Amino acid sequence: MAKKKNAPKKVRGSLAASYPYYLANEAIAANTDLEVRNKYTGRIATRTAFADRSAVRKAIAAAHRAREAMQAFPPDARRDVLKHCVRRFRERFDELALALCIEAGKPIKDARGEVDRLIDTFRIAAGEATRVEGATVELQISERSRGYRGMVKRVPVGVCSFITPFNFPLNLVAHKVAPAIAAGCPFVLKPAAKTPVGALIIGEVLAETGLPRGAFSILPCSNDDASLLVEDERIALLSFTGGMVGWDLKARAGRKKVTLELGGNAMCIVDADPGASLDHVVDRLAFGAFYQSGQSCIGVQHVLVHRDLYDQLRSRLKRKVSSLRMGDPREEQTFIGPVIDADAAERIEAWIQEAIDGGAKRLAGGPRKGNMVPATLMENVPAGCNLYRKEVFGPVACLQPFDDFDQALATVNASDFGLQTGVFTASLERAMRAWDQLEVGGVIVGDVPSFRVDNMPYGGVKASGLGREGVRYAIEDMTEPRLLVVRA
Repeated sequence: MAKKKNAPKKVRGSLAASYPYYLANEAIAANTDLEVRNKYTGRIATRTAFADRSAVRKAIAAAHRAREAMQAFPPDARRDVLKHCVRRFRERFDELALALCIEAGKPIKDARGEVDRLIDTFRIAAGEATRVEGATVELQISERSRGYRGMVKRVPVGVCSFITPFNFPLNLVAHKVAPAIAAGCPFVLKPAAKTPVGALIIGEVLAETGLPRGAFSILPCSNDDASLLVEDERIALLSFTGGMVGWDLKARAGRKKVTLELGGNAMCIVDADPGASLDHVVDRLAFGAFYQSGQSCIGVQHVLVHRDLYDQLRSRLKRKVSSLRMGDPREEQTFIGPVIDADAAERIEAWIQEAIDGGAKRLAGGPRKGNMVPATLMENVPAGCNLYRKEVFGPVACLQPFDDFDQALATVNASDFGLQTGVFTASLERAMRAWDQLEVGGVIVGDVPSFRVDNMPYGGVKASGLGREGVRYAIEDMTEPRLLVVRA
């Protein structure tokens, strides 16, 4: 049969039949108990080993024993481990992208972008591994301290536990694992049970290196069994990325250091003179709101538009959103793939309907099919409903006008969240005012809040969490200053 002209180009391939977990650097095919489903078809794509409480306990003990060996592992050797990972990730690029496409339902173009970021993050960490530097401290500030000299070096905090979510199964893992290696910290990682494959491939690559025994474990496991990663006193730092449950984990963590990235409902301000063509602004808004089917902590959820531009932008954005192609994430032209599961799709649909019942208008979008939710554009969403107040984590954006720039800033600050905000304005004064006044972790001028480069500080305030990622900033959390005073 002749091949159809203009047939969608689809990425081919499949995952391995099963994957082991990694306990104290070793692949352990303990079982094949965890089913990993293709998020588009719903069929089982592969199986992985699923750790029990005993395995988690062994991993923590192994990491605890590895503390001195990891601290003694020279910075240039840590750098070489990270460089090895960069090389192997490049060699396995297509395999990693396919895994994302299947296990996370991520459109293949987005999947390739995430593999690029995985490589970037490890490459940045390789550079930072030999730059964990200290300082001298001038102690001779009075007659009492004459003849004393002070020096500070940074040392690894010790064992780290990492818990990561489903939406970036490679890069959110990379932002914990790569800095830990650079800093000299052994770690135990629990990847999301819905998307464990990418983390296990990273484990396979790490197992090829000369990291000290016990330096790493990667264990898909239940939330109950992962409680050891929160409560065990041998762990020095807990880094969690996910939902509001993070605050409960912090309360249970005891004396350990805790960093949290807990999401947001990011807003983007479009001023009367946005400093760019309206078509460019619309393209960036559509990307920021709907890439990865809206499953991003800094995805655009609210667009605040100056009333002078509102009608024009509304019309163009409605047209743009309606044109976004939804379908099989393996097809090159797909922009909207599935959300992670049917429960998420049902919740998103319910929030949209709640807003409509409250007086909101749906400008673009339509009914879901299974866990496929069309790109949806809303306006006049009531401030009291879920779609306005909470993180939708799906392909939905809400439009609202403003008359005064300070009013827009106040709207952003009224949110419970504070991760990142985008500001389109031609005014340097207004851009600086936004930077001064917005209660968020980052202000992105001239683009959407969804912008992130992997060496920049990333994190939020208020309900969005505490602490910062970005390789150098994560290394700061994973090390601590140690003072030396010498009487000369």
